[in-house]
Amino acid sequence: MMIAIPDVLDAAQLARVRALMEAGPWADGNITSGPQAALAKRNEQLPETSPQAQEASAIVLDALGGSPLFFAAALPLKIYPPLFNRYAGGQNFGTHIDNAIRIQPGSQFRVRSDLSATLFLSDPESYDGGELTVEHHLGVQSVKLPAGHMVVYPASSLHHVEPVTRGARVASFFWIQSMVREDSARQTLFDLDSTIQTLVAERGHEDRAVIRLTGIYHNLLRRWADS
Repeated sequence: MMIAIPDVLDAAQLARVRALMEAGPWADGNITSGPQAALAKRNEQLPETSPQAQEASAIVLDALGGSPLFFAAALPLKIYPPLFNRYAGGQNFGTHIDNAIRIQPGSQFRVRSDLSATLFLSDPESYDGGELTVEHHLGVQSVKLPAGHMVVYPASSLHHVEPVTRGARVASFFWIQSMVREDSARQTLFDLDSTIQTLVAERGHEDRAVIRLTGIYHNLLRRWADS
């Protein structure tokens, strides 16, 4: 399941994060790479212990907490604190699969990476290339979203970032451990939730069909979820 989530950051949040990115101490992107990714990764990254990265990460996490669409799509149990990267001058990230477990350095905090997320911070017209390309069972899909918009997709997918040949592509990226491990189950729940929300808008919360479908949703979530 690959889902675009618009307007995760509002104008003020986006402006503040961009200011932090401009002031950030950029370093080699392989500071967080595993052995396989290090062979394919050519970009820059904010060290996650830097004050700029920590403030920007808190802004993104706060914004995610206010996004019903993100919750419906990801059903998050744990979120790895958002990281930040930059591609310019032909830099790219070759085809790879994200590590199954992400451990925050210097802590016991760990996340099973069920989902990967990319939150775009640069306006798409400000750079050429930089598309996030994800391979899944239905084919190959490339994504280049407006600043402040985000895409989530299975971390088990092969994916890559195309070379940036003009300007700079700045983004936040992170991983989510979902309450529901299986992608197909999350897709079912997301489709059911979307249908319920459509019916609520048409019929109201007290409609008996809405109540029955809501019960089915929660019974499935109860069956599939870890907590």
